[in-house]
Amino acid sequence: MHLKSDDARWGSMAKFFHWAVVILLLVQATIGLVMVQLPKRPNVIPWFNFHKSLGLTILLLALLRLLWRAFDRHPLPPLAMPRWQVLGARAGHVLLYGLLFAVPLTGWLFDSASSLRPLFWWDLVKMPNLTGGPDADLKPIAQAAHLWLFLALAAVAAGHAAAALVHHFVQRDDVLRRMLPGRRSLSTPNQESSP
Repeated sequence: MHLKSDDARWGSMAKFFHWAVVILLLVQATIGLVMVQLPKRPNVIPWFNFHKSLGLTILLLALLRLLWRAFDRHPLPPLAMPRWQVLGARAGHVLLYGLLFAVPLTGWLFDSASSLRPLFWWDLVKMPNLTGGPDADLKPIAQAAHLWLFLALAAVAAGHAAAALVHHFVQRDDVLRRMLPGRRSLSTPNQESSP
């Protein structure tokens, strides 16, 4: 098991952050879409609290993942990968990271503008109110931004997954395989420098 990444494969830490965020996002999306359909009764409050805590956890994992990525090597792209695909993959990753921060932050902003109750992360840490109290003007803006940014994240993540599947089944390279848990790249490390 390699903690750090090398030219041929992602390390176990990068894989952990990647798949932890993927799983939590799937859970979060399911809860978020279901809970807004529930009748507004006191017994649904735990679902909203869980959603908020999970969102803050995803925000923390995204931050830790970005910090790790800044110091970890990146596997080199396949030799046969066209430059436009390399640049597109980079742009997609930048967009994914931006949305991983923007979605939970707008949710936190919406909660702050609503100020229905103090926000606690897993009932342990009281989170600061980003607006200093109720803000009726900001509340609908933050709510709409949270929804639309979530939809954008879902679309970009779906495109990211589709691109990985194309690499695996059509181009038959190691792009997907080297991110799978417990898997090692089958190809030898790239000899070209990172673009």
